[in-house]
Amino acid sequence: MKSILVVDDEKKIREVVLSYLQKEGYQTQEAASGQQALEWIRRSPFDLIILDLMLPDLSGEEVCKKVRQLSSVPIIMLTAKVDEENRVQGLSLGADDYVVKPFSPRELMARVKAVLRRSSSDELLADYLSFNQGDLVIDTLKRQVWKQGKSVSVTPMEYRLLSILARHPERAFSREELIEKAFGFDFEGDIRTIDQHMKNLRAKIETDSKHPAYIQTVYGFGYRFHGEDAK
Repeated sequence: MKSILVVDDEKKIREVVLSYLQKEGYQTQEAASGQQALEWIRRSPFDLIILDLMLPDLSGEEVCKKVRQLSSVPIIMLTAKVDEENRVQGLSLGADDYVVKPFSPRELMARVKAVLRRSSSDELLADYLSFNQGDLVIDTLKRQVWKQGKSVSVTPMEYRLLSILARHPERAFSREELIEKAFGFDFEGDIRTIDQHMKNLRAKIETDSKHPAYIQTVYGFGYRFHGEDAK
């Protein structure tokens, strides 16, 4: 049974979301503040976090950043901020999806299932990929990424995109293909979301992110992975 933490300072919203999650068979926990959420995360493992951006103590962005220092658990952000800059900021901090307030609980449940489904499918890919004499290693059994022998902390979505690309070196993927494979058919966000994830990945796995050796842009189309000595 999947366990989900709901973080929102509005009691009515928590009650509604918790009710729908419990009807779907999920185990749930709630937090009314950022500090309370972090306390729960340090004590208990969760399969997903639903995180409001507007919290009374720490902002949702601050909580997301701190969570990413502790865990790669998928995060869905709840936000009344609809402009592109805020979405990009959330993605850069490691959010996996966005739901804009006011929202339909049924839509949120669909997003929850989609994120959990993608996260679970990653676990089925048991393999070990090594590139450029071990400069970059992807252990898909443990879902870990290593750069020059050091562990790299990637979000579930970053990991999934990297895994998709690395399994097919030199194949060009369109942004639409990557959206479909990583987010699913039900994705309704901006297709340029992919660009932000790729920017984040490059900052983590490239020796020089301005001149990427692994994640290469196919201009006007999408991205491809380049790497030698793949095993």
